[in-house]
Amino acid sequence: MATGFKLTRKGITANLEPGERDLLRKLFTDVQELLEPDTAADSDPLAAMVGIDSSAAVPEDSALLRLLPNGTAGSDEDALEFRRFTERSLRESKQGALRAAALQLEAAPLRLDTEQAQLFARALNDVRLVLADRLGIDDDEAAERLHDITDPSKAEDVDGYLALVYNFVTWMQETLMQALLDSLR
Repeated sequence: MATGFKLTRKGITANLEPGERDLLRKLFTDVQELLEPDTAADSDPLAAMVGIDSSAAVPEDSALLRLLPNGTAGSDEDALEFRRFTERSLRESKQGALRAAALQLEAAPLRLDTEQAQLFARALNDVRLVLADRLGIDDDEAAERLHDITDPSKAEDVDGYLALVYNFVTWMQETLMQALLDSLR
C-alpha cells in the first residue's frame, strides 16, 4: 500500500507498490499520448521554432479540451487565434511533465526535489482532469459522490474502477501538494 508524499531531509518522498507505480506510469503515458498533436509541426522553421500551429482547432475530445481549454471567452475567432499561438507549446510542456513524472517512478522510494515535485504535481493534475472528464465530474457535488469509493472489492463496473483510480490519484496529489507547502515553511 502506498504511503503519501512527505517532506523529509532528503526531499519529498513517497513509497509506492510496484502495481501502483505501473498504474501511474500507464496513466502518464496515456495522457501523454492523448496530448499528441494530430498534425506535424509547421513546415515554416520560424513558426515551428516559436510554436505557432496554423492547423490548431478546438479539440473534439472533451478530456483534451479540459487539458487545452480555450484561452479567451466570448469570441470563437479570438480563442482560435490564441490557440494557434499557444497550443503546441502547451502540449509539449504538459508532455514533458508527464515524461519526467514517469521517469521519477523508476526510483524506490520515490524521492523528489522541489522542481521534480512540481512537475509530478502537474502530471497528476492532468491525469485527474482526464479521469474527471471520463467520469463526468463537472462540479464538487459530482466529485463528492465518488469520494467514498475506496474499496476495490466493491467496484462493479468500469466507472467504479475509474473512480478508485481517480481517488488514488487525488490522494497522491493532495499529499504531494501538502509536502510542497510544508517545504515553504
